[in-house]
Amino acid sequence: MTQKPHELSPALIALMSVATGLVVASNYYAQPLLETIARAFTISAGQAGFIVTAAQLGYAFGLLFLVPLGDMFERRALIVSMTLLAAGGMLITVTSHSLSMMIVGTALTGLFSVVAQILVPLAATLASPNQRGKVVGTIMSGLLLGILLARTVSGLLASLGGWRTVYWVASVLMALMALALWRWLPKVKHETHLNYPQLLGSIFSLFARDKLLRTRALLGCLTFANFSILWTSMAFLLAGAPFHFSEAMIGLFGLAGAAGALGARPAGGLVDKGKSHLTTTVGLTLLLLSWVAIWFGHIAVLPLIVGILILDLTVQGVHITNQTVIYRVLPEARNRLTAGYMTSYFIGGAAGSLLSAYAWQHWNWTGVCVAGATMAALNLLVWWAGFHRQEAAV
Repeated sequence: MTQKPHELSPALIALMSVATGLVVASNYYAQPLLETIARAFTISAGQAGFIVTAAQLGYAFGLLFLVPLGDMFERRALIVSMTLLAAGGMLITVTSHSLSMMIVGTALTGLFSVVAQILVPLAATLASPNQRGKVVGTIMSGLLLGILLARTVSGLLASLGGWRTVYWVASVLMALMALALWRWLPKVKHETHLNYPQLLGSIFSLFARDKLLRTRALLGCLTFANFSILWTSMAFLLAGAPFHFSEAMIGLFGLAGAAGALGARPAGGLVDKGKSHLTTTVGLTLLLLSWVAIWFGHIAVLPLIVGILILDLTVQGVHITNQTVIYRVLPEARNRLTAGYMTSYFIGGAAGSLLSAYAWQHWNWTGVCVAGATMAALNLLVWWAGFHRQEAAV
């Protein structure tokens, strides 16, 4: 039985937003710590990089195989269980004395941190139709803030007490969050007659028969690729000439991204008013233009910050629009829709990271910016190739 929309209070929205950010941040704590971890375990930087890969692979498996369970089981119990299991993965990481043990802990944390993608459709289910976009926007702002601020928080905690302190603090916070979610989340379950293999198969069926889902998933894929292209190589730019910034200073640039993410919250409200066509068109256009400012970042910090603000604003705005639109397709299948959409989104992020690293290695910052602008232009072409017409009145 689904909870009534009016029972989604502002306090519960805030709790779900914080929970989403806290859970997803667990996949990003390691990124600024890799050099320190490599020294601790006497391994190469390349070997330490497998820690990040383990988190990404765990998250990918979770998207495909765990998120659809939200359409099958009672969601509060599922969310609390997965949050505790993610905290357990971090405990394995913090107590590890070898790279292999740390990879296992990181992979488990990544696997169960997809609970964030069960919280988002739950919020959409609890929200009233005329508030759904606004609620999804708020929850997704929490998620992106978790991604952007995790690196900054991780660096600060590590400077205070070492890299293990980061995971001790994070695991305790996750356990406390699980208790809060158990206390305040309502019980919600959709009745489905599908077994688990049928549930997984239905994700592909949804893609096959629904053009709107395919379009929005492709837009999400290309949009998040832009995000990854920027953030993967930006540290290389800022650490080198003419800036020579420290790791702590580089981490502060995440605050600019966070500000941009928060600025995208009104996108959900515009979608509620039937403006999804407008938010998508304007967002994708600004995304392309942001790369002009970002390119000038190789000679000055100010245009780079402006570009970061615009890029993160538009990435988040288009993402909120995408999710709000697809949640209208099949309300009873929102977790499967999320699994399909976010898998595409994740593929875009991974591809963007690889493309960014390659572009930086061969053509430095200009290559990175050309790659980002090309991806943004391709996104606009996809939108204007006729796909957008089906949603002109949405």
